[in-house]
Amino acid sequence: MSEARPLRIALIAGEPSGDVLGAGLMRALREQTSGNVVFQGVGGAQMIAEGLQSLFPIADLSVMGLVEILPRARLLLRRIDQTARFIQDNPPDVVVTIDSPGFTRRVAQRLFDQRVSEHRFPLVHYVAPTVWAWRPKRAERLTRLYDHLMVLLPFEPPYFEAVGLKTTFVGHPAVETLARARQAEAAAERNFRERHGIAPDARLLALLPGSRKGEVNRLLPVFTDVLRQLKAHDLNLHLLVPTVETVAPVVKAAAPNLPMPATVIEAPAERYAAMIAAEAALAASGTATLELGLAETPTVLAYKVNPITAAIVRRLIRTPYAGLVNILQQREVMPEFLQERCRPELITPALLRLLTEPAARQAQIDACRAVAVQLGSAEAIGPSARAARAVLAMVAGGKG
Repeated sequence: MSEARPLRIALIAGEPSGDVLGAGLMRALREQTSGNVVFQGVGGAQMIAEGLQSLFPIADLSVMGLVEILPRARLLLRRIDQTARFIQDNPPDVVVTIDSPGFTRRVAQRLFDQRVSEHRFPLVHYVAPTVWAWRPKRAERLTRLYDHLMVLLPFEPPYFEAVGLKTTFVGHPAVETLARARQAEAAAERNFRERHGIAPDARLLALLPGSRKGEVNRLLPVFTDVLRQLKAHDLNLHLLVPTVETVAPVVKAAAPNLPMPATVIEAPAERYAAMIAAEAALAASGTATLELGLAETPTVLAYKVNPITAAIVRRLIRTPYAGLVNILQQREVMPEFLQERCRPELITPALLRLLTEPAARQAQIDACRAVAVQLGSAEAIGPSARAARAVLAMVAGGKG
């Protein structure tokens, strides 16, 4: 790699969790190249803060579900075409697609189909599709498409290496993100409560209804009913509602109507500080539940989708759990309330137990500490740094 020309890396993330991963990777790449790197592609607020000029807002891609995607299909197809054409017109040294398989795989397919010999940049994917949960044949499709795969979970490499795809387990960057948040909180002049004007005697409950508008619209009414039931127990609860750019307007509009005082948290650093400060949490299934586990915040997980989507998914799913903490521990550490069971009368007792029974709280915390070790918390080199090393090795070696 010549000092005269910066390394050009295209990064493509399609949702807030990928934005977090991309930002960490960008920091590590900048450190490992002594700053001799430029970034292009698609990302959110955190990647933009690290120097990415995103082609468009990732909120355009914020949709999940087999039925839910249909109304926005035209926009998504336009964004796929725009991203692929930009990279073809501005060929980088490597392309890293990050999670969001519905979007990133289609972009990668366009690039794979149209790469020419003079611009033979490697294609790397960061975050494995959940072939261990459903649709195992997707592993073979990735082998045909990508040159390298970076995975977050320790049991994932064999699924892809078995079909010939070079795979690197890097660990989950949430481990390092939460560690930095703890260090920042310890060094802060004012603690979280003081910074946000929250009474010292209030008990903090984190509420995370999702990172997509459809999720928030489906789950927030259920969560609100849970809060109404909890209010009857006189627990002196104050809500912390960490949110992300894709749904922040919806969440802020809903917050005044919640049945107890609520503080909406938008800044990424404060989002993690809120997770650490909370005594318990009610959260949509997704990356946030893993982050809460690594923050050692006892959590109840809930989720539901369009009934048609749910019926299709049930025919394909191969794992008994939705939450990553539960999948990694192979047992229900975090209580799960999915689809028909996503009902206030079922969720409230489970959440109340975490708020009132120290033994139940501690059991979940102990299991989450074991998960942190599984995801690389004891390693000397952090997940983002390992991911950056893998990307740079692909640049140095080309496709091979």
